[in-house]
Amino acid sequence: MAGIVLTWSGCGPILRGVFDERMNTVPARLLVAIADPVVFIKISGRANFAVSVDFKTLMQELSARGYREFTLDLTECLIMDSTFLGLLAGFSLKLRQSAGKSSAIRLLNPNERVADGLETMGITSLFETLSGATPLAAYAEAAPGPPASRVELTRTSLEAHRTLMAISAANIPKFKDVARFLAEDLHKMEAKPDHKSNPA
Repeated sequence: MAGIVLTWSGCGPILRGVFDERMNTVPARLLVAIADPVVFIKISGRANFAVSVDFKTLMQELSARGYREFTLDLTECLIMDSTFLGLLAGFSLKLRQSAGKSSAIRLLNPNERVADGLETMGITSLFETLSGATPLAAYAEAAPGPPASRVELTRTSLEAHRTLMAISAANIPKFKDVARFLAEDLHKMEAKPDHKSNPA
């Protein structure tokens, strides 16, 4: 399948105390191939807090171009943490509303840990799960995106956890303290006049 192929590499600091993120600073690699009208995104490694802003930016830019159907190739995705799961769920809800479909994001070959995470968060129904061979044989790479600031990472994680709590009441006791911590941390950072100029 011919198309535009990009690579996005996440980077930035890991916020203190947010579950799995603090244990692994190496983010996933996001490789993208556009085969109109479907966008294929291959996630290789750990889809965690550190790559969340890159993934959010990528999805927003692709959506702005008019793309509404996405297949995430998770064959090489080791795990998704709560930030990434919440971000993914949020995009699925928005795309379902704009595309008028029951599912606009397909998950190809999620492993047991990823599938368990989806089930635990109560978001399995937001996606169509597929299994089979990877549709694209190779991905070309482009330059990585710029580092995300700590403010951007914290804001994205807060939005993701609020989404999870809004989707399922069962997630509220899991994440209410995390959301409060993130909101307080974000408020402190945004109160600093030079926060925009300070990278992570």
